[in-house]
Amino acid sequence: MKKMLLAGTAAFAVSASAAAAQTEISWWHAMGGTNGERVNKIAADFNASQSDYAVVPTYKGNYTETMTAAVAAFRAGEQPHLVQVFEVGTATMMAAKGAIYPIEQMMADAGEPFDGSDYLPAVVSYYQTPEGELLSMPFNSSTPVLWYNADALEAAGAAVPETWDDVKAAAQALVDNGMECGFSFGWQSWVMIENFSAWHNMEMGTKENGFAGFDTEFTFNNDKVAARLQDIADMQGDKLFVYGGRRGDSLPMFTNGECGMWMNSSAYYGSIKSQAKFNFGQTMLPLDTTLADAPQNSIIGGATLWALQGHESDEYKGLAKFMTYLSSAEVQAWWHQETGYVPITTAAGELSAEQGFYETNPGTDTAIKQLSLNTPTPSSRGLRFGNFVQIRDVINEEMEALWAGNISAAEALDNAAERGNALLRKFERTAK
Repeated sequence: MKKMLLAGTAAFAVSASAAAAQTEISWWHAMGGTNGERVNKIAADFNASQSDYAVVPTYKGNYTETMTAAVAAFRAGEQPHLVQVFEVGTATMMAAKGAIYPIEQMMADAGEPFDGSDYLPAVVSYYQTPEGELLSMPFNSSTPVLWYNADALEAAGAAVPETWDDVKAAAQALVDNGMECGFSFGWQSWVMIENFSAWHNMEMGTKENGFAGFDTEFTFNNDKVAARLQDIADMQGDKLFVYGGRRGDSLPMFTNGECGMWMNSSAYYGSIKSQAKFNFGQTMLPLDTTLADAPQNSIIGGATLWALQGHESDEYKGLAKFMTYLSSAEVQAWWHQETGYVPITTAAGELSAEQGFYETNPGTDTAIKQLSLNTPTPSSRGLRFGNFVQIRDVINEEMEALWAGNISAAEALDNAAERGNALLRKFERTAK
């Protein structure tokens, strides 16, 4: 018994010594629930694939809370190696001078191979400098799609919509057939202003939507966007449209069969698959044929992974190897198929096709098709507005006043642009 105890103690000591020899890489993220478990699995699988580094993922709350925590930690000299930041925080991260370590530069400094052409252009273009250097590693990228209740559309004798006229006609047919609501949407600034503008190749702000300089001003308060939003507001009287909240709050309205159509992120695939008791599908965003003959491309949402300065070179070597692992075709294909987020590389999309995922799950390649329709233009590349987290709240407030019938669409957009421009100027002053 004594020999067994001594042997066990020795084995534990060797194990502890091996663990101590590993270089630890801290990763702060905003993925809760099931996606948090998937993040843990990615880290655990990487850790099991080699013995030099140990990635330690830590959930820090929602996107805003995670970014705020990282900024505070950097100021205190206690920053993680890697932090997940949502797309509207890009300009804020760029302005954090001395805090970020551009991913492409980090990969080069660590001697880790990196080829930007491996990544989907519509994904990486959002996070590149004007010179083409990638600032952060895409991870959970999504784009809004039109989800639909296939059983309800069939019962109402309505076709899957392709245009906004089709959406209105299908919504009317659904309501006439007894549904409580034709359609709804979530993340309304992202879906109905940011993506609506990009989809129709219209700028949302000057200076290439902020990419060409912080001295940008909003232009989304135009007649084209106002006409679409006013038409939607007018549909509320007949329940063709029902507003259900700012983020994903309206998901139950779709999955419980209240609304027959829903516009929101492709990343709700897992939730809809587990909750809906009907046949559902997803299709491309509707086209406003008064504005364009064909769509341009949609833009992404979700988040990327930012490396932070202030750590040892060997730790960055481990982080670079983890970035290579994270963006591998196998990992990205698995993440994409599990969550509905788009695969960030061409190889991951091709692997998903080879594995038969799109054949057995029709429509799950919709997001990839939308993002890859055309080469992004200055109006459809994405957004880079400072203080945009707060500006989205401003847009939400004004759009909710529209849905409440307190103001017109034109007034809501003018108010949002005026208040938003004030926040842009505030950011511009602090970023200099």
